[in-house]
Amino acid sequence: MLTSIVIALALALIALLFVAALKPDDYRFERGIDIAAPPERVFPLIADLRAMNSWNPFATDDPTSSFTYTGPPSGAGARYDWAGGKMGSGSFEVREAHSPRRVAAALTMLKPVLSENDVVFTLAPQGTGTRVTWSIAGKRRLVHKLMHTVMNPDRMMGGMFDKGLAALKAKAEA
Repeated sequence: MLTSIVIALALALIALLFVAALKPDDYRFERGIDIAAPPERVFPLIADLRAMNSWNPFATDDPTSSFTYTGPPSGAGARYDWAGGKMGSGSFEVREAHSPRRVAAALTMLKPVLSENDVVFTLAPQGTGTRVTWSIAGKRRLVHKLMHTVMNPDRMMGGMFDKGLAALKAKAEA
């Protein structure tokens, strides 16, 4: 009986590893929102990292997180490092800031799992408002593939992006 259980568990683990290994190496998630404010009003809420972290759920949802800001306060070279219980630790550095249309950044997660990601915010004028798109892309290691096999990463990341974009909309439209 015990041998059968061990064999079944081993086969389930092998199947899980096989399914995970078949997942694509690259990933990309994005969400967007329409904001009733011009790009010139929205852009500083993204390019200035302190302003960004006033609406960014990855920063606001973990009250134990600490942030260290370096470089300029806004635009290319602006950076923060964080450490916290819920959100792990890592860094976020603006690589490009083209006012008022685009902010591109490098997001490095150190904990809980090492990963390097490209984050891009695009701001497209729409009449008197702005369409903001927030995306993240990167490479999946086997550990990420395993995680993405047992949980829906689009739902998890998408939910956080939707929450953040709603908070950005509220700030920009206030």
